[in-house]
Formats: sequence, C-alpha cells, structure tokens
Amino acid sequence: MKRFSTAIWKGAGKAGNGHITTQSQSLDKAKYNWGSRFQNEKGTNPEELIAAAHAGCFTMKLSFLLTELGFKPETIETKAEVTAESGVITHSHLTVKAHVPDMTSQKFEECASIAKETCPVSRALFLSISLEATLVENVMA
Repeated sequence: MKRFSTAIWKGAGKAGNGHITTQSQSLDKAKYNWGSRFQNEKGTNPEELIAAAHAGCFTMKLSFLLTELGFKPETIETKAEVTAESGVITHSHLTVKAHVPDMTSQKFEECASIAKETCPVSRALFLSISLEATLVENVMA
C-alpha cells in the first residue's frame, strides 16, 4: 500500500503560503502558512496533520485489538497532542476515552498501551509518546 499527499508552496518564508491535498481529497487544497503553523490563524499545519494521523491510527489499532479479544467497543475517542520545541517535534500525548462493555479498566489500559506501541504511526514517529487511557461507562456524544 502506498498513499500520498501533495503540498504546494508559493513565496518565501513568512510571506509565503501554500496548500495541501491528500490522495483521497479529504484535504483538498487545505491552506497553510506561517500564521497557521506558528500562530492561531485559520488553516492547517504539519504538526496537526501528524496529530490527526496518530490519533486515527492509534484508535483503529485499539479497536482491532479489543475486537480480537472478543470485546465490542461502542466508542473510542482519542486526542493526540503533538509538541514541537525549537523546530523539532519531540512528543505526542494520546488521551483516549472509550466505552467498551464488559471490560475492566486494567485490561483496557493494557490494550491501549499495546496499541500505542504497535500502531504504524507510533512506530514511524521517533519521539516520546505518552498515554492516558480511560474506560467510561456512558457512551460519548
């Protein structure tokens, strides 16, 4: 399997701007620039795209692990927060909440830890990854 995205940048440094398109076109000319990356301007940036990839991959891996063990996850919600310091992405923190009937918190935390270590995006990232895993009783909105 191969997947691709294309970034086009016009202009120099802070004055420039660009857009990113993914193969599936889920992102179709999504705008990015200095302000969307280093300030809070509207648009995307590489760091949030890495966080999105990490959250999505980890969540799917956790779902597969739970299913393989005979559990039926009703909902899994993951937030991935990427930290960049001095121009280097140094950390990804995963916060996962899930509703999985008939599962203990201890078993859920074990599965979440395995998913953190084995999802393809975690394995591709050479950075520190931390995890908070919470099993909830009620289905999330």
